[in-house]
Parts: sequence; structure tokens; C-alpha cells
Amino acid sequence: MLFNSIEFGIFLPSIFIIYWFVTKKIQHQNILILLSSYLFYGWWDWRFLGLIFFSTIIDFLIGKSLEKEKGVVTRKCLLWSSVLMNIGFLGFFKYYNFFIDNFIYAFSTVGIELSYQSLNIILPVGISFYTFQTLSYTIDIYKRKLKPTTDFITFAAFVSFFPQLVAGPIERASNLLPQFKKNRIFDYNQATDGMRQILWGFFKKIVIADNCAEYANLIFNNSADYGGSTLVIGSIFFTFQIYGDFSGYSDIAIGTAKLFGFNLMQNFSFPYFSRDIAEFWRRWHISLSTWFRDYLYIPLGGSRGSNYHKIRNVFIVFLVSGFWHGANWTFIFWGGLNAIYFIPIMLMNRNRSNLDTIAHNKLFPNTNEFFSMLLTFGLTVFAWIFFRSEDLNHAFNYIGTIFSNTLFTIPEIKLEIKLVVIFLWILFFLIIEWFGRESKYAIEYFMKKWKWHYRYLFYYVILITIIFFSGKNEEFIYFQF
Repeated sequence: MLFNSIEFGIFLPSIFIIYWFVTKKIQHQNILILLSSYLFYGWWDWRFLGLIFFSTIIDFLIGKSLEKEKGVVTRKCLLWSSVLMNIGFLGFFKYYNFFIDNFIYAFSTVGIELSYQSLNIILPVGISFYTFQTLSYTIDIYKRKLKPTTDFITFAAFVSFFPQLVAGPIERASNLLPQFKKNRIFDYNQATDGMRQILWGFFKKIVIADNCAEYANLIFNNSADYGGSTLVIGSIFFTFQIYGDFSGYSDIAIGTAKLFGFNLMQNFSFPYFSRDIAEFWRRWHISLSTWFRDYLYIPLGGSRGSNYHKIRNVFIVFLVSGFWHGANWTFIFWGGLNAIYFIPIMLMNRNRSNLDTIAHNKLFPNTNEFFSMLLTFGLTVFAWIFFRSEDLNHAFNYIGTIFSNTLFTIPEIKLEIKLVVIFLWILFFLIIEWFGRESKYAIEYFMKKWKWHYRYLFYYVILITIIFFSGKNEEFIYFQF
């Protein structure tokens, strides 16, 4: 079920009313969340409900066994059972054909032709997200950082919680699971805050992302027909598309959770205002970045040891992060490129030099901050070309055209009224994001500053704009991951 669909527009208020006015006990509310989450997830393909249910049962039982078991060897076997099962499901559904295709290609390069038949495997929506969520639960219990729950309904609701099930944030059990165990009382202020965040999320998705997608797709899908200047515009459109799309989903998810009395972690913190790549990755897809930090980077040794070990660990994390996004060499190359960006900063011990917000308590950044932000944005745009391209050949041809003499020609894209309107909305979006950059989400800043009549005028303008641009029902980009 898409957030930006009529079905969800009926689903959400219906569940909200039943949740607060019919189910009074916490156990009944958790059952409702579980059933509604399975309905939400099964709306795409009911066949995959069995997969998430099976994964939930196995990790629930392993979690309980890990708590009781004292033997070191047995506990490791239990942990690896969970890891291999979850990664096995993820590997089969997401990477089977990728590995088979590359295996066959490797043999063909040395003259050995193998016959094979690839499988028509459908990727279950959200499998990369809920797999990592349950993995962190098992690993934390193994490390004695978390006590397992003995309530299966509570655990199943935690795994399948519909606002963040299919595209995050990837929640830690230590944050979200206790919220299922305590009584939830309707909080008007929390609910209205959630509605504001949902509104801003829909603006990002429908007004910014979907309109940028139209031109990004046109240019990327026909890149051979355009010169370098047009391709630069296409990459910038995709840069705003993926941010508006993914952070928009996160805002809707976090806001929806607030309606039911839950607080999810912040997943984006104005990443395009970063002054270096290290800061960018502290602000982009925070739930995934911190997951890899805690469960891969630190266990590998983190930033301890020699420069060789530091570089190795950074490359591993970024390459795995790229591969997590999809079974394509473009994602792996994108991850490796970000590692190359990151390593010089790390070796100079500057990877934690920008922990505050840019231009903190100031209206404008200083000259150094401005050019650092501009450089970081440019590097990010360049890396997104690999992320968006169909394959490496497409990416290199795209970049080759950019760095040709056509870069200095007039863009071939037609300057029509719709394009001008989109540029103006992007400018408006950036202004709002800039002023709200020290808040959890952009318009939170204005809602604390403005009087009620200005706030409601702003709400109506945003709502009317969303309605005007709605109707495309575009899927969220990260559903494919």
C-alpha cells in the first residue's frame, strides 16, 4: 500500500479511530497494529506475509534461547543461525540472479560457456529493512545489551510496524520495542506534530520528488541524445528526487507513528547542507549509517589500528552499503566512490570536525562553510550518477558527455512554464529547509515561530499544492531496495 494512494487515505484514519476509540488495552492495540501492518504489507503481495511471519518466529525463538543459554559455543550457533537465515533470505530474493549472472560471465571471459536459467524472482518489498531490524535485535541480545521479549504479539508488531516497515527508518529494538510495552495515551500535541510532519513529507514526495523524477527520467533514459549541460541538470534533478522521495517517506513514517503514540528515530537531517562527506553520512539515511557503524564498522575495528586497517574498514562498510542498495555494480561503485571521498578526511582526523549545524545560530554561512557545502554537494551529485544509471557503461558514458565541450552549450531541455514552476518550488523548498535546518524536520521551526493564522495559511498553501500535483501515485524509490 502506497502512502500516496487513496487506499492509504482510507486505511490510516480507519485504524486511527479504532486504535484510540475502540481498543483501550495495550494488548488490543498491539494486536490491531499487527493485523493492520500485515494488511498494509499484504496489499502488495500477500504471498510474502509468510516470509515475514517465518522470520519473526525464528528470531523471536532465537532471542529467547540466547537469553537462557549460557554456553559460548551454543550461543554463537544460535546467533549465526539467525544471521544466516536472515542474510540467506535477503541473498536469495535480492542477489541470486546477480551472483549467477556474474559467475557465468566470469567463466565466459576465459572461454568456458555454461548454460543456466535465471529465476524470475520477485523482490519482497521492505525485506532489506525488516531483515536488518530483526538482525539488530538478535545481535543485541547476544551481546547482552538487550533483554528479549516474551510476548510474541509485541515482537511481531515491532517487526512489522507498518509506518516504517517497507522503507525505514530501520529501528533498533532498544528504542522501539519498549514503546510497545508501555501504555499509550493520546497526546494532542504529539498528534498535531505528526500531522505537520506527514504534510511536509507529502510535499517532498509529490511536489519535489515526483516532478523532479519526470525530468530526471527523461534525461537519464535518453542521455545519448543530450549534451553535457543538460546531463548536469538531469543529475541535479535526480539529486533532489531521491532526497525528496526518501526523506519524504521517512517524514510520513515518523509522523504516522506519532499519531499512534510512537517516536521513531530521525532518518534525515538536512544532508545537502553538509560541509564534508563525513557530515553528509551522519545526516543521510541515519538509521542505516548507524546500523553499519554499530554492527559492521566497529566490530571490524573501526578507526583503531593502522591506516591500512582504517582504510580497509571504511571500504568494506561503504561497499557493503552500496551492495545493500541493490544487485548492480553501479551501487557497489557508488559505495566505493563514497569511500574514496571519505578516506582523506578520516586520515586527516577531520571526519568529526563538523558535528554542529552549518551557520549555527546565524542566517548565512561564512565563506569557508559555503564553499565546503558547495563542494560536498557537487561530489554527492556526481556520485548519484552511478546510483541512478542502468549500468556502469551508462554511468561512464553519461559522465564522459558531461566532461566534454558540450558542457558549455545551452541545455537542450525545453524551458517551459512547468519547468520554471518546478525550479521555483525547489527554491522554495531549499529556503524552508535552510531556515528549519536545526529542527527535526523543516517546518517544525516555523510552526514554533509563527502565529496561528500564519501557520494555517502555510498549511493550506502546502496542502493545495500537494493536491494540485497529486495523481501520479509514483512508488517510492527505496521500495526497490
